[in-house]
Amino acid sequence: MSAKPTLLATLPTDLDPARLPRHVAAIMDGNGRWAQRRGLPRLVGHQRGVDALKALVRCCDDWGIDALTAYAFSTENWGRPLEEVDFLMMLFERVLRQQLKEMMEKNVKIRFVGNLSTLPASLQREIESAMRQTENNSGIQFTVATNYGGRQEIVAACQEIAKQVQRGELQPEEIDTSLFEKHLYTAGVGDPDLLIRTSGEMRISNFLLWQIAYAELYVTDTLWPEFDRHAFREALLAYQRRDRRFGKVKTPSI
Repeated sequence: MSAKPTLLATLPTDLDPARLPRHVAAIMDGNGRWAQRRGLPRLVGHQRGVDALKALVRCCDDWGIDALTAYAFSTENWGRPLEEVDFLMMLFERVLRQQLKEMMEKNVKIRFVGNLSTLPASLQREIESAMRQTENNSGIQFTVATNYGGRQEIVAACQEIAKQVQRGELQPEEIDTSLFEKHLYTAGVGDPDLLIRTSGEMRISNFLLWQIAYAELYVTDTLWPEFDRHAFREALLAYQRRDRRFGKVKTPSI
């Protein structure tokens, strides 16, 4: 088998810089399967998955992509074995502490979305500290969906809007998509242009259900720990081959 090409530090020449997605979202699937296929504990797969995510953040920054949103832990993931859940919580906390300096150096603005109030107190403190220290950074907007569920997010937004109506602060006819989006966890981030799912699963898995209404979907059989710059390039090439009409009919050129 031939060796992989050298690291793609700059934007590949076959990608059009004017047609890159502004915002990429990723469902990072396959960490456990990657480990199991190698006879390793699932926890090792999660560690390698973190490495792949850090590499993707750097790649997006290098290639001029403004925003990356990663699905790190879903509301359904609490149903996994306790040992795995505890390890993931510890891993999130450790990575945040270790990577904060580099995020500051790289001008990364990190944000966490989801029901953060039920996370371990120590992890909540690390999250609050990281968001506070990076809030004025002007580089890539890196959003981490943690204890996140798309249905739960929509219900929470409806509840907040209903309370405003109940208090007389808002009339029902004033409710529109713009107002609704302001009550989502992702308010201010913007919708993804491209959603990537690894490991070949053809599911959305309760991720950004409102926000991906017009996102291009890209599914690859590559497991997340192996999703590198070359795999990302393939995803971007596929994206640039799409004809994005947003429900409209493209007017033929004369």
